[in-house]
Amino acid sequence: MENNEHNDIFVELAKVKSEPTKLKVEREPKGVRASEEDTEIEDDETEGRLTVDVYQDGDDIVVQSTVAGVSPDELDIHITNESVTVKGERQKTEEIADKDYFYQECFWGRFSRSVILPTEVDPERSTAAVKNGVLTIRMPKLNRQRAKKVKVKAD
Repeated sequence: MENNEHNDIFVELAKVKSEPTKLKVEREPKGVRASEEDTEIEDDETEGRLTVDVYQDGDDIVVQSTVAGVSPDELDIHITNESVTVKGERQKTEEIADKDYFYQECFWGRFSRSVILPTEVDPERSTAAVKNGVLTIRMPKLNRQRAKKVKVKAD
C-alpha cells in the first residue's frame, strides 16, 4: 500500500468519527425486545425509542433529548457508572379518530432509551433538567487515573 492510500484511510476514518450519528424514533413491534438493555414490551402496546444526543462538555458527559409534552414528573431516569436509561410516556390530550388524520408522525405512548456511556460517570452528582421541551442530563466523568495526594501525619 502506498503512503497516500494509507493517509486517505485515516482521513476517511477521521471523518466517520467526527460526524454525528443521526437517530430516529422507532416503533418496536409488539412483544419484541430491541436490545439487551431494553425492557420487555407488553403485548398490547408498542414502545417508542427516544432519540438522544450524547456529547462531552469539559468534565461532563451530556445526554439531551426532546421530551415535549411530557411532564418532568413523568420521566424516569436511571444512571449507573456506565449507562443512562430514560423512560416516560407522552399522552394525547384528546381522542382523534384514525380516519380524521392527514398525517400522523408524532409518537404517543410509552418510550425509553438506554445508552452505554463512553466513559464512567458519577451517578450521585448527576443532574437532569427540562427546559423548552429538551431534557438535559449532565453526568460528571469519573477520573480514576487521577492520583490522590495523601499527607502523612506525625504521631
